[in-house]
Amino acid sequence: MKFFLTVAAICLSLPVVPLQAAGMPFRPLPAEAPIPADNPQTEAKIALGKALFFDPALSFSGQLSCNSCHDLGRAGEDGLSFSTGALGQLTERSTPTLWNVAFQTVYFLDGRAKSLEAAIAEHLLAADIMAMPNKATVTGRLLTQLAYRTAFTEVFGRQKILAYEQVAQALASFLRTLTTPDSDFDRYLQGEKGALSPLAQLGFKTFVERGCAACHFWVNMAGPVPGLNFKQGEGFYELFPTLRGTVYEQKYDLLADLGRYRVTGADSDRYMWRVQSLRNIALTAPYFHNGSVADLPAAVRLMSEVQFGIALTSAEVEAIVAFLKTLTGKKPILSGAVIDENSEAMSRELVPSVR
Repeated sequence: MKFFLTVAAICLSLPVVPLQAAGMPFRPLPAEAPIPADNPQTEAKIALGKALFFDPALSFSGQLSCNSCHDLGRAGEDGLSFSTGALGQLTERSTPTLWNVAFQTVYFLDGRAKSLEAAIAEHLLAADIMAMPNKATVTGRLLTQLAYRTAFTEVFGRQKILAYEQVAQALASFLRTLTTPDSDFDRYLQGEKGALSPLAQLGFKTFVERGCAACHFWVNMAGPVPGLNFKQGEGFYELFPTLRGTVYEQKYDLLADLGRYRVTGADSDRYMWRVQSLRNIALTAPYFHNGSVADLPAAVRLMSEVQFGIALTSAEVEAIVAFLKTLTGKKPILSGAVIDENSEAMSRELVPSVR
């Protein structure tokens, strides 16, 4: 009940919008992402963050860059159930996309990081990811390169030491540019009715009527963004799976990970998860925290049954999938070039002063 009251309050506070979206808590992706006051964007800081993102020097082995797992040529993830970290061990959870990550209010699927900067700072030291032994190792390795010493001075000013937090700030600035606007659904919300096929329009209607919009709404199709009823650091969580005893629990190993409970230790947080964005969902298989579901139709069926106890018909699944495909937006732009499958190689050409 608390959730539905929250959604009602949100709807009452919405500005006037085209008829297609009237009364519904959906909005096109904004042209600009929310930017925190304590980490303002500058072109120099974004360029520095971009160089760091593609640099394997940030990993213990010197072989793994941020792009290795969050591949910008593959929608900001690697298409695997679990990724392999710098020490050769598998990650605890499936790698999520970084596209539109700026619209989240908390980070990691259990919401343990209250800001993008905090998530990055943890990532670099995590044993199953970049595995750097400590903050000093990260900054020390970067300071061996003149290009980085020059870039950090330009962005943050002359200082006696390089603060670890500034590495995270630069990376976060770059990640906040990775937005995917102008999807078919965005244009539909702006009044272009023909942007959605009849099947996709039926899918949107079914998506709402079957309850999917209870969690997946607003600009990122993942609930509130910073400033909308939720402050940065306040998470929007839902129970998954809601209904116990389905055939999916064992088939997809849904109960092995306790979700947010691992952070808080509160029984009420068992199997609570940050609601994930549905934008670009057609590009980001496999699905769920453990990457256990390989295709989108199967994921749609699973969600309907474990969350609402509804067995969708094949026609309903087809329609919802058609709608979800309209959430694919334009790929981010990297220094004037659209990111493609050769993003890692392209980055070396675009940032030669740092590589």
